[in-house]
Amino acid sequence: MTNDQSLTKRPKLKNASSSVRILTKSPVRKIVIAGNWKMFKTQVETQDFLQGFLPHLEETPPGREVVLCPPFTNLNVLSKILHGSLIQLGAQNVHWEDNGAYTGEISAPMLTELGVRFVIVGHSERRQYFGETEATVNLRLKAAQRHGLTPILCVGETKQQRHAGETESLITNQLDKNLIDVDQHNLVIAYEPIWAIGTGDTCEATEANRVIGLIRNQLSNPDVSIQYGGSVKPNNIDEIMAQPEIDGVLVGGASLEPASFARIVNYK
Repeated sequence: MTNDQSLTKRPKLKNASSSVRILTKSPVRKIVIAGNWKMFKTQVETQDFLQGFLPHLEETPPGREVVLCPPFTNLNVLSKILHGSLIQLGAQNVHWEDNGAYTGEISAPMLTELGVRFVIVGHSERRQYFGETEATVNLRLKAAQRHGLTPILCVGETKQQRHAGETESLITNQLDKNLIDVDQHNLVIAYEPIWAIGTGDTCEATEANRVIGLIRNQLSNPDVSIQYGGSVKPNNIDEIMAQPEIDGVLVGGASLEPASFARIVNYK
């Protein structure tokens, strides 16, 4: 199956020009706080992190889903340590085939065997550095769901696209192609403006809320949890999570330090 051939049936999306609803935070939507460790931490460093982080979970209010997405080499050790804890295990990528000659890739059955529950799909770094396309994102999403994983779909614009006024059309196009035949009842979406990832240049909370509202307005299931990602830190988490459309965060660098990530998980 080619990438382009997979894009044959459109998902049920609402018109992008529809007005955004003014809402209080829904009691139905789950709060999902996920740490994306990217290519950081050895197994020893991972165990050191957990020693400093796990005690903070005693302060975590109920109803918050906490997810750690480490490098693949750390999944096994985390699976054993986190068994029975409040933390869910996530992966950073998944291939669309169950097995095959795909050097460097990992399949959904390999992840579920380790107790992985979530998987990041379509992160901007995968799109930028590893040739990820809208078609391959769609294939990965469907493969994850086929094996019971909950994918975290990443969408977002570059600074050039934002300055050109293309944010809305770009994200609409991503959703339109990424969500073909995808079950929106087993899905998390992360709005990550690329210009804010790892730069310290955070999108204003109200603007993030506006864009996430636009995303929600295009979905057939309005109760999809939608995160914000992009230079999320302890000093801005409270304002971000006070926004009615934002259901969590996808955290990069600030998830690598126990006290920092604990403050984010235990936002006020």
